[in-house]
Amino acid sequence: MSASSPSQPLRPPSTRLGVWGWMRVNLFNGWFNSLLTVVTVAGLGWVVPPFLRWAFWDALWNTPAEACRVGGGACWSVITKNLRFIIFGFYPHPEQWRPAVAMGLLVALLWYSKDRRRWKRSLGWIWLVALVVMGVLMRGGILGLEPVETSQWSGLPLTLLLSVFGMVAAYPLGVVLALGRRSRLPAVKSLCVAYIELIRGVPLISLLFMSSVMFPLFLPEGVTVNKILRALVAIILFTAAYIAEVVRGGLQAIPRGQYEAAESLGLNYVQTMRLIILPQALKIVIPPTVGILISAFKDTSLVVIIALYDVLNTTKSTLSNPQWMGFSTEAYLFLALLYFLGCFSMSSYSRRLERELTPGTAGRTR
Repeated sequence: MSASSPSQPLRPPSTRLGVWGWMRVNLFNGWFNSLLTVVTVAGLGWVVPPFLRWAFWDALWNTPAEACRVGGGACWSVITKNLRFIIFGFYPHPEQWRPAVAMGLLVALLWYSKDRRRWKRSLGWIWLVALVVMGVLMRGGILGLEPVETSQWSGLPLTLLLSVFGMVAAYPLGVVLALGRRSRLPAVKSLCVAYIELIRGVPLISLLFMSSVMFPLFLPEGVTVNKILRALVAIILFTAAYIAEVVRGGLQAIPRGQYEAAESLGLNYVQTMRLIILPQALKIVIPPTVGILISAFKDTSLVVIIALYDVLNTTKSTLSNPQWMGFSTEAYLFLALLYFLGCFSMSSYSRRLERELTPGTAGRTR
C-alpha cells in the first residue's frame, strides 16, 4: 500500500511533535518570543534557586526565635510556634477544638455542596442543621459546653464566618435587587436604584464604621446588637449591591425573544424569571460574580477597623511580639498561601460550573 493511501495519513513533520514541537510553537515562534523565553529562563535561574535554598534547605521550622536570628534561612518557626493563636486568635485555649470542628464541618459542607446533583431541598436542611451545630460549637453555653463570648471569636474561624456567610447571603439579595432595578413598578425600581447607588458610592470601611459606631446610637437604651452580626450585615449589604449590578448586566444580555417565548407559553412573571431568564442570566455572569465574591473574601480583613481580629490581624498581633519581630516575610507568605487557596478554589469551581452549564462542553477541559 502506498504512503499516500487514505488508510495511512501522512504524519506531521517531526519538528511539530513532542516537547520540541510544543516549544517551537509556544516559546520560540519568532525572534521576539525567543528572546523573551531566554530572558525569562535566565531570570528564573537567578531567582528560584536562592529562594528555594532560603525557603526550604536553610529554613528553620520549629525552633526558638533566637535560633532564627542566627540562621540564614526562612524562619517558619514564627508560624509553627504561634499557629494556634494565628488560627484561633483569642478563643480560649482549652476550647479551641470547637472552632476547629466547626471549620471542618463548614469545609466538608462546601465540598459536599459543590456537586450540582446534590442541589436539592434536603441540602438546604443539611445546611440549616449544620449552621445550628456550628453556632452551638462556637458559642457554647448548652450541652455542657463552656460559653465563649463573640468578642473572643477571631482568627481563621472569623474570616470564614464573615466571608462564607456574607457571600451566601449577599448573592440572593443581589439577585432580588437586580430584578427590582428592572421592575416596571416605579416605586420598586426607584428604591432599588437608590440602594444600589448609595451603597456603591461608599467604601466598605465606611459601612463597617457606621455599623460599629453610628448604628448603636439609634438603638433604644439597653438594646445592643452583636458586633460580629453588625459587621456581617454590612458585608452582606455591600456585596449585594455589586452583585446586583452584575446580575442586571446578565438580565440585559437576554434577548427579548426569550421573554416573548415565555409569555407565549402562558408563564407569569415569577415562572418566567425562575425557569427561563435567571438560569441564562446567572450563567452568563458567573465570571464577574466570582470576581466580586473573591474581592469580598479578601475585604473581610477590613473588620479590624471595628476591633475584630481575623486571621490577618491575629498574624499582625503575633508579629508585634518583640520575640518574633523581623519575620514578617514568612508570616505574610503563609497568609498569602491561605488566601490563595480560598481564591483559587472559588475560581476553579466557577470555571467548572460554567463549563457544566454550557451545552456541549460538559466533561471537556480548558
